This record gives sequence, C-alpha cells and structure tokens, in this order.
Amino acid sequence: MNTYETMLKRRSCKKYKSDAVSDELIDKVVNAGLYAASGKNRQASIIIAVTDKEVRDELSALNAKILGSDIDPFYNAPAVLVVLADRDINTYLYDGSLTMGNMMLAAEELGLGSCWIHRAKEMFDTDEGKALLAKLGIEGDYEGIGNLVLGYSDQGEKVAPPRKENRVYKI
Repeated sequence: MNTYETMLKRRSCKKYKSDAVSDELIDKVVNAGLYAASGKNRQASIIIAVTDKEVRDELSALNAKILGSDIDPFYNAPAVLVVLADRDINTYLYDGSLTMGNMMLAAEELGLGSCWIHRAKEMFDTDEGKALLAKLGIEGDYEGIGNLVLGYSDQGEKVAPPRKENRVYKI
C-alpha cells in the first residue's frame, strides 16, 4: 500500500484486542511522528510512548474525569502515544497536529489501529497532569495536543463515508 492509499483507507479504531504492540512497531510509529513537518524545523513536539498499564490507566482515568464519564476513553487500547508541544514555539499546535497525523498514517501502514483522543490539553493543564509529567521527568511549558491510542483493531474493516460536496474551489 502506498502513502496515498493509506491516507484514503485510514479510519479511527474504537475497539482493540488486548494484544500488546511490539516495541519495534511502536518505535516505527513514533519515528514517523518525529519526522513530521514543523515550522522552521523547530520540532516543537515531544512524544510520550506509554505501554505501562498503570500509567496508561492513569492517563485514561484523567481523560475520563475531564470527559465526565467513567468509561475508558482509550477504548482499551494497550498503548498510548501522548503528543505535547512547546508553547514557546508559535507553530506548536500545528507541529503537534502534524506529528499526530504522521503517526496515524504510519500505524495504518503497519497494520495497527489508532484513534486521536482529545482532551490532552485539558489533561496536562490540570495539577494532576502536571504532576504526572514531573513524575515522568518531563520539564518545560508543554501543551497537550493529543493522545494517540494504538493497538490491533478488533472492529473489522471500516469504510470511509462519502466526502461532503462543495469543499474544493478551483480558481
């Protein structure tokens, strides 16, 4: 599958098998994120690759609390790739978003399901989120961009809905 086909095929996965994802595959997905385009190549984003169940569950609980729910907002995915970006770099939001996009495409190409889970900004703006970053040894003024849950899909192949009309204007 080429990159263009991957972009057309990728869909969010909201049901995962419990099988762990190998470090090799996680490293490939993370590396794709590290090679995302960034403003003036300042590489504002960092990635926290979480496979430790205790930390993964702590992140999930914090996200659920913000959501106002007690369900697992990470859909039982065994891995979470948290993207944060340096607020001091004016393109940080875009840089972090491109990091997330690259990783989602890489996951698809490697046979993994993924889903961008929001509320990372809110998670890491809380005292609890800041304490978690400190515990992990992460220093700096970072904003949460997204949580990419990752694992083997247990939902079957999804088909893309038709694209909305009148979204392209040729001049």
